[in-house]
Amino acid sequence: MTPQDLSYAIDAVERCLDFSQPADGQLSAFFRHSPKLGRRQRAFVAETAYGVLRRLRSLEYLATAGSGRKPTPRRLALAWLARFGGHNLRQLEPLVGKGDLTWLMDVKAADLSGLGEAQRLDLPDWLHARLAEQYGGALPGLMASLNVPAPLDLRVNPARIGREEALAALRADGIAAEATPWSPLGLRLQGKPALQRYPRYLDGSLEVQDEGSQILGQLLAPRRGEMVCDFCAGAGGKTLLLGALMRNTGRLYAFDVSDRRLARFKPRLARSGLSNVQAQVIAHERDVRVKRLADRLDRVLVDAPCSGLGTLRRNPDLKWRQTPESVMGLARQQLAILEAASRLVKAGGRLVYATCSLLTEENETVVADFLRAHTEFRLVPAGQVLASQRIALEMGDVLRLDPEQHGTDGFFAAVLDRGPA
Repeated sequence: MTPQDLSYAIDAVERCLDFSQPADGQLSAFFRHSPKLGRRQRAFVAETAYGVLRRLRSLEYLATAGSGRKPTPRRLALAWLARFGGHNLRQLEPLVGKGDLTWLMDVKAADLSGLGEAQRLDLPDWLHARLAEQYGGALPGLMASLNVPAPLDLRVNPARIGREEALAALRADGIAAEATPWSPLGLRLQGKPALQRYPRYLDGSLEVQDEGSQILGQLLAPRRGEMVCDFCAGAGGKTLLLGALMRNTGRLYAFDVSDRRLARFKPRLARSGLSNVQAQVIAHERDVRVKRLADRLDRVLVDAPCSGLGTLRRNPDLKWRQTPESVMGLARQQLAILEAASRLVKAGGRLVYATCSLLTEENETVVADFLRAHTEFRLVPAGQVLASQRIALEMGDVLRLDPEQHGTDGFFAAVLDRGPA
């Protein structure tokens, strides 16, 4: 670590603490304005910025010795490096003055056990209250797992390569990988290789996708020749999985309200070799292009816009950017989207509602409100659907995944089948 590396990291921390935009966007802009940074420097800068966001409340205490004063980005970065980032004082000594070195010795030795649980777990008070009510004594373990960076999961494209063949190819190329425990198409890498130049990625054999996200496609369980819709397609990761499960047959609609997200999907679609996908930008969930498909589709996936609190391993800024009010607004939007999407499902068809949120009000509550108003749908136990797909993942009525128990991002899903006509 050089003084210049530290300076870059502090600047990035300051940007991310603005919270006016997502941290990944802030870092992307920072790197665009610092084109001379090498790969090692970028990794150090990103690791420091995300580390500060993960442990912000603990660091605020450490950086101000409990005085309550607002800490500087420099102190937050140094405190993270010394306490949580695995850097010893000998490495930091050439970069700081004698006063800072004395303070960092106190940072390393400080006892955090006397802090309140919300502060110790690096959560805002409102979010801690919600999660403590849901998880009780399991919350510290869950938050510890969410404060660790996520591994890199891949999914094989079965039209191009089998999982065993992909594993052998990765290992032959010096990339350590193993099969994911639940998804039959998943691979988990050790480390973060530059896939953008990797031939198996460029030819569409491999796609980046968290194992939990892969499980959502297995819950929808689309079949050959069916008409299927990914109602909130985003950048298309789950759309590509659905198309692969359909063996490139039938018709698969990918809807999203963001043309920018769907634009990112186009090169991925081209690499995949799928020809059964129709990607369409819609104005809103009541768009005429949606209404034309009423009662015609076999299966519809609604991976709804949500707080994203199950993805804190990747997006630690979300716990500071969300509010009780934003969650309430999202829950209303989620119910409206689910109701609109349900109109596409024909008699005997399937609707899967999913989020990457941990909060009951975005998950079970939305599903319960929907089922009360739509008695033609019934909840099918997620565990039963997974068993029919030969996925040995024990679940009850709904799917709930988290990094502590399953090694995935936090996901919720409910399978809703429409009765016959």
